[in-house]
Amino acid sequence: MSTRMSELEGLGSEGGGGGPDWIMLDPPEPYEPVQHHWFYNQTSEGRDCWQPFSYEDSHRLEDAFTGVGESEGEVVVATEGRRYDVCVKERRRYAVYWDQTSSEVRRCSWFHKGSKEISYTPHTEDISSLLEDAYMIAVTLGEWKSNLELPTGETVILHNPKLMTQHPNYFKDFPPSPGERSQPRTLKRGIENIPVEIPEGEPDMVDHLVFMVHGIGPACDLRLRGIVQCVNEFRSASLALISSHFSPAEVHRSIGRVEFLPVNWHKVLHGESTGVDRDIERITLPSISRLRQFSNDTVLDLFFYNSPTYCQTIVDTVASEINRLHSLFLLRHPNFSGAVSVAGHSLGSLILFDLLTNQKAASETSEPEEVSENTEDFSSSSEPPCSSSDSLEEVLTSMGLEEHLRKLQKEQVDMEALMLCSEGDLKELGIPLGPRKKILHCVKKWKLQAPAVQTDKHSQNSSKLQTIQETPPTTSAVDYQHFDVGIGQVSIDYPQLVFHPQAFFAFGSPIGMFLTVRGLKRIHPNYSFPTCRSFYNIFHPFDPVAYRIEPMILSPDMDVPPMLMPHHKGRKRMHLELKEGLTRVGSDLLGSLRTVWQSFSQLPVPALAEGGATAAAAHLNEDMETSVMENEDRKEVTVGKLNGGRRIDYVLQETPIESFNEYLFAIQSHLCYWESEDTALLVLKEIYGNGPSGTSAQQ
Repeated sequence: MSTRMSELEGLGSEGGGGGPDWIMLDPPEPYEPVQHHWFYNQTSEGRDCWQPFSYEDSHRLEDAFTGVGESEGEVVVATEGRRYDVCVKERRRYAVYWDQTSSEVRRCSWFHKGSKEISYTPHTEDISSLLEDAYMIAVTLGEWKSNLELPTGETVILHNPKLMTQHPNYFKDFPPSPGERSQPRTLKRGIENIPVEIPEGEPDMVDHLVFMVHGIGPACDLRLRGIVQCVNEFRSASLALISSHFSPAEVHRSIGRVEFLPVNWHKVLHGESTGVDRDIERITLPSISRLRQFSNDTVLDLFFYNSPTYCQTIVDTVASEINRLHSLFLLRHPNFSGAVSVAGHSLGSLILFDLLTNQKAASETSEPEEVSENTEDFSSSSEPPCSSSDSLEEVLTSMGLEEHLRKLQKEQVDMEALMLCSEGDLKELGIPLGPRKKILHCVKKWKLQAPAVQTDKHSQNSSKLQTIQETPPTTSAVDYQHFDVGIGQVSIDYPQLVFHPQAFFAFGSPIGMFLTVRGLKRIHPNYSFPTCRSFYNIFHPFDPVAYRIEPMILSPDMDVPPMLMPHHKGRKRMHLELKEGLTRVGSDLLGSLRTVWQSFSQLPVPALAEGGATAAAAHLNEDMETSVMENEDRKEVTVGKLNGGRRIDYVLQETPIESFNEYLFAIQSHLCYWESEDTALLVLKEIYGNGPSGTSAQQ
């Protein structure tokens, strides 16, 4: 290089003229070490797909990597909102709250991409180290177009800092034909030189915890994704909405994030412990096998929930899994002081409804009001207290039913036998309807007073973390001796949750239909969940599985439409505004013509001559104002205590393409909630205290 510069200097001095006395080449740019970024491998359809960690997580992993000594043990770094642990030395990523195969982790600096590939793939750390050494030499010495043989047999050519290629290995004795030759792969150094979307980091502070229970089947959406992937989608939408709708609070760091955790009960029901899949397989016809397999995996879950055996398994699994996740979450977030809510999709919402209905209030002195399955409404009983330890005569006397004592004694029915009697048994004994209902209601209270199986509360000892993670869901045995028959709901023992939920969100829920099928005609306006103060029934207008709740609480003469949920980017979608406007114009026009005609036909002739048209117009204006006021009253209607007097039914706005054909998008509408920003926004508004119809913190 010095000889070349001397020659150039000599040429400059001999030329004379107006040029410089010497010409100097630009010195090589100083070498700067590459910045590493951490990636993890996420297998999709049998192909490796490398995803970057957020900048915050990558920095934490890099700090842990640089601080690890050779003799030290494994270092574990919590990433992605503490939902995944990364073992730095092992280079593996493990899920904390759910079962998932561990994935490989890399400390990445060099990336390659073929001509037909969409994204860049990180090289292994060993190959990246070789490439970095070759790059450092080329930059320092200014010597490019050098070849580097990789351990894989491929050849890398460093043309210049902006152009580096990787060529496949061909045997010299057997060169490939022109059709067999492949294009060289492009090499890039550093994450700043490749098109990759780095995810936003999540706030460390968790304000609220929500458990989400899936419906029938292992898949939760049209892409056949499981509950974990769908909850991840809902969580991502929630994080984006916090940034857009609660930005002032986020800037002042007065708001953190909401953690959503999936609750999977399908794998336990269809696992080896129950053996139900083997039993169903033996009786399944061999024809149309795919359709029958789909039915066995999904539709049969509805029948399992109405089975005395598997209903107990499902309820126990959901409750124990929620309690386990709650304990595990508190161990990983010891400073958490927020509230907890629950959400259920489809059948999952019905499971949560039954669980919350059968929870016990904080005070054990008074029994919580419950869903009365043998009456027409939810109502508290005014009957005198009774106990299963009393004699049959004392119990009947306290209820004023001593006249039926002889019938029961004749059939040798004592207190123990009475608790096993169904409504049909009492009817066969000749006991009238009224006394039957009173006896059954008292028997139900005795069952609720029995000690419930409580899941142990969370332990503050972090050494129990692995024990909690590996604890399988617990289930209770079913008492086959007695069931509450006649309404389709079996008598089971409902476990208790270790917390009192702030709110219950039902997505695409069939709760109303199931309560009606069970024989319930009305929900008493004074009824509320014993431990949960808020309840939201959210549905898409085309969802074939969703049913309303409010008509079961309001009087039959009240026709109140569900609350229209605002769009997350505005109040109402444009096509709905247009449709509503055209409908309003048409109705106003017809109403105006009708009112004017009635005014002209009813007024006397002198009145017409003295400004009857003006009077008719005034009458029309009064009718229109009355209509507006009536609409406002409809919006402010009070709907019982199930949601604290607030509205319960909330309907999503269909998209413009969905409005063209309701039937075409029916199935999709039942699975849309996981990706619905409108649904996530309503949840956030309830959690952060703005209410579903209130304004956001930003507004």
